[in-house]
Amino acid sequence: MGGWAVRRAAVLGAGTMGAQIAAHLANAGVPVQLFDLSAEAARAGLNRLRTEKPDRCFVPGTLALVRPAGFDDLGGVAGADWVIEAIVESLDAKQDLLARLEPHLAADAVISSNTSGLSLASIAAGRSPAFRRRFLGAHFFNPPRYLRLLEIIPTPDTDQAVTAAVSAFADRRLGKGVVTARDRPGFIGNRLGVFGALRLIDAVASGEFTIEEIDAITGPAIGRPSSATFRTLDIAGLDIFARVAADLSARLSSEEGGEAYAVPTLVGDMLDRQLLGEKTGQGFYRRVKDANGATSILALDVTTMTYRERQAVNLPSVEAARSLPDAGERLKTLFLGDDRVGALLRRTLGPTLVYAARVAPEIALSIDDIDRAMRWGFGWELGPFETWDAIGVDRILEACAVADPPPLVAKARAGGAVRLRDAPLPPAGPGLLLLGTVKADGSAVVRANAGASLVDLGDDVLAVEFHSKMNALGGDALEMLQAAVERATGDFTAIVVGNEAEHFSAGANLMLLLLEAQEGNWDEIDLMVRAFQRATMALKTSPVPVVAAPAGLALGGGCEICLHADRVRAAAETYMGLVEAGVGLVPAGGGTKEMLVRAVDLAAGRDPLPFVQSAFEHMGLARVSTSAADARRLGYLRDVDGDVMNRERVMAEAKATALARAREGYRAPQPRTSVPVGGADTLARLSLGVHLMHRAGHISDHDALVGRKLAWILAGGNLAHATTVSEPYLLDLEREAFLSLCGERKTLERIAHTLKTGKTLRN
Repeated sequence: MGGWAVRRAAVLGAGTMGAQIAAHLANAGVPVQLFDLSAEAARAGLNRLRTEKPDRCFVPGTLALVRPAGFDDLGGVAGADWVIEAIVESLDAKQDLLARLEPHLAADAVISSNTSGLSLASIAAGRSPAFRRRFLGAHFFNPPRYLRLLEIIPTPDTDQAVTAAVSAFADRRLGKGVVTARDRPGFIGNRLGVFGALRLIDAVASGEFTIEEIDAITGPAIGRPSSATFRTLDIAGLDIFARVAADLSARLSSEEGGEAYAVPTLVGDMLDRQLLGEKTGQGFYRRVKDANGATSILALDVTTMTYRERQAVNLPSVEAARSLPDAGERLKTLFLGDDRVGALLRRTLGPTLVYAARVAPEIALSIDDIDRAMRWGFGWELGPFETWDAIGVDRILEACAVADPPPLVAKARAGGAVRLRDAPLPPAGPGLLLLGTVKADGSAVVRANAGASLVDLGDDVLAVEFHSKMNALGGDALEMLQAAVERATGDFTAIVVGNEAEHFSAGANLMLLLLEAQEGNWDEIDLMVRAFQRATMALKTSPVPVVAAPAGLALGGGCEICLHADRVRAAAETYMGLVEAGVGLVPAGGGTKEMLVRAVDLAAGRDPLPFVQSAFEHMGLARVSTSAADARRLGYLRDVDGDVMNRERVMAEAKATALARAREGYRAPQPRTSVPVGGADTLARLSLGVHLMHRAGHISDHDALVGRKLAWILAGGNLAHATTVSEPYLLDLEREAFLSLCGERKTLERIAHTLKTGKTLRN
């Protein structure tokens, strides 16, 4: 497979998964032919994607790379390097389609099936040896854009080079977390995920626990997604879950635990009543609206099969555990607790952990792949074997009264081990730079405070890592940004600003700002803003290149840091924006200034007003990108900035970029002294837009005030005509506007509301 690359792809089946897989290939820039029974059916599959939320595509227009086709035109696959079968889960149907497909394939084309559990060897039965060498399973999880897990399932006939080539492409181009699974029913993810979910369904069906209680326990409290158990099942669809469970029950013998997958009576009753989850509007939960249009969520009473108001949950141990920052410590505390929470976890999580250890050699090549599969596919913060070690092997066996430990566990205990792993879960592949790995021995941390750390990444590259809640930026983080520039001068050749948290930074510390504003400490607020501006300008004028490495949220101040970096290497799933208008403020860490500079540079001799208006709208409406590609469309990223599909490679890519910039003979830019501004004419044009929006009822009085302040900065302040100004001058305008808005009652109301609810108040 030397030199194999995916220049074109084909997806067979335009249903829920097939259409989404095609869209994600298009996200990666790969042209795709999407086949179904007819070209019209394939086109209908694409049209469904256009209505789904969240978006399946990085930017509008992505689906132009996908061409619909019908199975009567299979000759079109001749130019495809990768052909992905994603039709109905029927062995006969898959075998029939592959038989029709084989004569049309290119000699080096790779063929895969997106089956969620059928035997890959059986699917390929009857095909030629050459076909079988190039055939494997590639099981995407739904939705493919957002769920990282991709299970690669080779058969005994699959060429190892094919497995390696597909895994590498999926990792780097599709951003997938790839695990290799054995060709066994359910592979890794469904085999364990369905087993665990069924134990929890049994618990709620018993009447001993409510749906609300189980979701309160099995969400973030134990390091799982906020959708927990039953909300997740509603999203996935109970019919799909039941089908997978029934298939596992049928294909696994009693010795293999097949009876554990029998579809519970409760699930059967829900299927009969069409309580399938979101697709039918009701499942374990039901969303309803009252006469005034207000939305509320009801929960299913499994004893009466009717919906009722959600019940308050009183679980003191769960509330107490929230104060423990370490997921392993929370799990251990709750699992061993002498209360209903501990009882539920020992009854459900305990058997799941024991089962994972028992079947591990059968379903995976290593326990690492099992842990990664549950992290990437199901959102577990700790995989099953990480959980064994966090709670303690002997404690789990004792608490769950396991008389016959799985061989894997018995062998470890016989060797005197108290853990099933010798070390934390290692990086998933070569070329990954993880801060946790670099910091493992403790010597890499150069300096640290509560908000951030300076970390030596090796090769004379210094990293700034934020580590506050949501990586909110306060004085301590700003101090570290400036310290990084000072320390790098003479000691390091480049700086990377990034972290491994879910979000790069949610912005400035609003709580601190609110407290100062409520006390009327205007001098303190002025100093805070000046400190932020000094930090961002220090990054921009640093004598060594600064590369920002955002992923997840990069909002407000987090976005401003990226705007001032020499280069950005952003995870594809980066949601970036200057959102200060949402809390009644304007970007004042250099963000408004930088967007103006970019607008006039983009004009390149043309009338700059349309470009300035675009930046004004993005900031005034607090627009957030839906991806890194969309951030480029909105002007938060430039053409020289890069996207990284696999977020675990972001830091490595940022480091490589920083070193390359240093080797190029990097020269620090100086603050600009001649930024063109439009003066009174630009102010009038922007203010007219605000007036028209306000008059049409699209924005509130306070929105209009914020808009006028923003227009004032972008116009250059009180200037009679077009001229040029300096960056420091624009920073002064930002600060003045910011301070004046801090004195507005409605701004403080917005900030307080956002801190309390996480939502925007339009007052």
